Amino acid sequence: MDKILLVEDDASIIHALSSFLTTEHFLVESVTGQSDAITALEHKAPDLALVDISLAEGNGFAVCSRAKELGVPVIFLTASSDEYSVVTGLDMGADDYISKPFRPRELVSRIRSVLRRVGKRQNIITIGELTIDMDKGSVLRHGQNVYLSALEYKLFLVFLNNRGQVLSRDRLLEEIWDCAGDFVGDNTLTVYIKRLRDKIEPDPQNPIYIRTIRGMGYQLEG
Repeated sequence: MDKILLVEDDASIIHALSSFLTTEHFLVESVTGQSDAITALEHKAPDLALVDISLAEGNGFAVCSRAKELGVPVIFLTASSDEYSVVTGLDMGADDYISKPFRPRELVSRIRSVLRRVGKRQNIITIGELTIDMDKGSVLRHGQNVYLSALEYKLFLVFLNNRGQVLSRDRLLEEIWDCAGDFVGDNTLTVYIKRLRDKIEPDPQNPIYIRTIRGMGYQLEG
């Protein structure tokens, strides 16, 4: 489980973001100022630091500098109009930034992207007879390539990134809409889940990977 250090002095953001990241299977430690952040980095380096540039005590640039010295990737949280801070942070080696206000799921997507890029997450996942290479975007079954359309693969990634969780149809529709930028209706979702099962399940009529949880949604085995 990846550990996130959240450096933020807004109590409401700390509470909301910590709760959401925990539901997404991250371990979250939060601090409110520069000195505590640097102490946390040096005590036990996290897998990634989320750093607000503007802090009541100190600033995010000093935190970023120390994090990069320790090899910890950094995503800056910044005001949308603060272009100078964004450029400065990226010049210091920040791995990404996201402007406030942001959608929590977009932030999670950015976090996972950075973790994959720096090798903090396993990029090859094995589930039963399936092998998924996250870097190549490929899915193998019994060593043979499984051709998935772009939307089928994006749907599968939603399940992979939420293994063990029951995902409602509304949640899946929201995630695919965010990923694809195309209209995906309830009937279309049903079609794509069926197509995905036809391609990855040994017996699509009795799925063992993407299971239907009656009255709740779908779940990829944990």
